[in-house]
Amino acid sequence: MADEEKKRFLLRLDPAIYAALEKWAADELRSINGEIEFILKEALRRARRLP
Repeated sequence: MADEEKKRFLLRLDPAIYAALEKWAADELRSINGEIEFILKEALRRARRLP
């Protein structure tokens, strides 16, 4: 997705999950959005659904 605009969508999360992601993102020096995208990319790679 180099020059493509990223797809936007609304994601509702349980407050406890959001808080855990917020801490994890801060620990990794990422935004929450960046952390979620990183986690999803890694999961997709492991499942061989993304090159």
